[in-house]
Amino acid sequence: MDLRVAAYGVVTDGGGRLLLARWTEGRRMAWTMPGGGLEPGEAPEDAVRRELREETGYTVRVGELLGIHSRVIPAGRRVHASTEPLHTLRIVYRAEVTGGRLRFEKDGSTDMAEWFPLKAVAELQRVKLVDIAIRMAGLA
Repeated sequence: MDLRVAAYGVVTDGGGRLLLARWTEGRRMAWTMPGGGLEPGEAPEDAVRRELREETGYTVRVGELLGIHSRVIPAGRRVHASTEPLHTLRIVYRAEVTGGRLRFEKDGSTDMAEWFPLKAVAELQRVKLVDIAIRMAGLA
């Protein structure tokens, strides 16, 4: 079984909007939480800061650990063909924008980022992690 550990940030603004990134890897495009896989030896908090900067252009302060979500994806349902299932551990933090400006990732697994009113998120094509992170943050 393969293992992927990733860290994500729940970022909101003063107007109650949620920052999402549009994931373009695999079979479909869908909105997701900004964040991604840890590099070897990287702390989860550092991964959140790095990934948020890469995917959205913002620098962030990492706050409270909201939770860890564990999921096993069967081999046949993985984005990239494999004969092994994938165990994903997704570490979710609250994060706050401290600088930068919104810009889109180049040549990555996301192609844009955008702020959405919380009520609008329910209408988006999104990955399950968005709903999980919203519940973890108490925004549902």
